[in-house]
Amino acid sequence: MPVKSVRPVQLLALVLAGVVACFLIPISMRETTSAHVYSQSDVPPSQAAIVLGASVVKGAPSPVLAARADTAIALYLTGKVKKILVTGDNGALSHDEVTPVRKYLLDAGIHAGDIFLDHAGFDTYSSMFRAHEVFEASSVVIVTQDFHLPRALWIARRLGLDAVGVASSGSGSGSVRDYAREVPASLKALFDVVMRREPKYLGPTIPLTGDGEATWY
Repeated sequence: MPVKSVRPVQLLALVLAGVVACFLIPISMRETTSAHVYSQSDVPPSQAAIVLGASVVKGAPSPVLAARADTAIALYLTGKVKKILVTGDNGALSHDEVTPVRKYLLDAGIHAGDIFLDHAGFDTYSSMFRAHEVFEASSVVIVTQDFHLPRALWIARRLGLDAVGVASSGSGSGSVRDYAREVPASLKALFDVVMRREPKYLGPTIPLTGDGEATWY
């Protein structure tokens, strides 16, 4: 039997349906995690704040990363969290997203032993997976910008973390481009969670109940 060809109108409809489906994924993540997003003053106490990695400029946190660190500092100083887990990409000596944040936190008066560094948080999924499996986090507050928070929270909760979120404000709060990038990033997150992808590096457990200085080097 001859194979029926796809008409241009049908092809267009399929493409449009695919585009709509792609946009529905980040929208769905935002809707399903909205009940777990709080203000700094209302967020429930947790074991640790997770500062997700971002770019570094001349050895110092970029405005986006500094805003995340500032939120974690505020949560720590008000007693909302007892530890701060800084996670990011430190896959090469020339690329280190975590050490500048450690110095930033120390300058803000955070106790050295309460600062944990995850040098292998190469993406949001890896950071959440390692927080649960390597650092044995019991409850966490994820601090990142609004455009990123729903995806991070969705991943964390699907991986078994008791996670809530606080959106960091100030410089780098999110452009149209940042929100647009969440579409492919959310597709990747969905795939990673469904496939239960294991991060490239795991290693021995480093419980957050210990001394964070052991993770610095």
